[in-house]
Amino acid sequence: MRTYIKQSLYVIPFFVSAEFFSQQQITGTVTDNSKKNINPVLIINVSNRKSTLSDTSGNFTIEASENDELRFVKEGYYRFDKKVRKEDFSSPLMISLDKTEIEIPEVKITYKPTGNLERDNRYLNESRKVVSLRSELDDYMKSPLNEALPDNTVSKTFKPDYNAGQVSILGVLDAAVGLFKKATELKITKANYTETQDFIKRVKEEIDLQFLRKYGMDEDQIDYFLIYANDTRMMAKKYRKNFKADIVEYELKVAFAEYRKTHKLDSI
Repeated sequence: MRTYIKQSLYVIPFFVSAEFFSQQQITGTVTDNSKKNINPVLIINVSNRKSTLSDTSGNFTIEASENDELRFVKEGYYRFDKKVRKEDFSSPLMISLDKTEIEIPEVKITYKPTGNLERDNRYLNESRKVVSLRSELDDYMKSPLNEALPDNTVSKTFKPDYNAGQVSILGVLDAAVGLFKKATELKITKANYTETQDFIKRVKEEIDLQFLRKYGMDEDQIDYFLIYANDTRMMAKKYRKNFKADIVEYELKVAFAEYRKTHKLDSI
């Protein structure tokens, strides 16, 4: 019995010692490429789920073990991951984060607006050939008559009553053109729940969302942002029937610029 108790007393300190030395303190400093302080930076030990923030000088201390993965997250900078090595416990870490740039596609406007809404709307929504043709027709219709019209008068005796059941050919043509435009143009209608979900699924499949992941956003947070972008920019309503990847990506980046103002991404 005494021998068993004596052996147990040797075993307990062994486990306590192993636990004590498995978790150690790692220290370091976080700066940008120009060695400027960018505090606060969120430091996460992905392995043991512990986290801390760098102080006003960029210094930090966090518990870690060998082979743990440390993640450094800061809004406006690329996320940086580091695997802890044995020699990292003997000297402070020097971490440098790269600044991110969100590039918004340039929108080229070749037509200079005049301020006249009717004229600008007509120019921007129709081709130049159509605008030119309409302008020439207007000039022709307004020009004075150069030739005398033939006298096509008919005796009242034989003159039919065209007002009874008369159909305007120009009116029929205008109506036909209007129906053709309505048939060929996609109507912008409000998206229901299923259409919205399908649109967001297509965005995730066809649009490169790496600029969101660089901020440390996981899939749930990306889904939350896409719902925010759809609500604020009415994206499913405008683009689910006419999906253009470059325009959709531009709308997402515009929405993200506003999203960053109200959401602390460095606390992700």
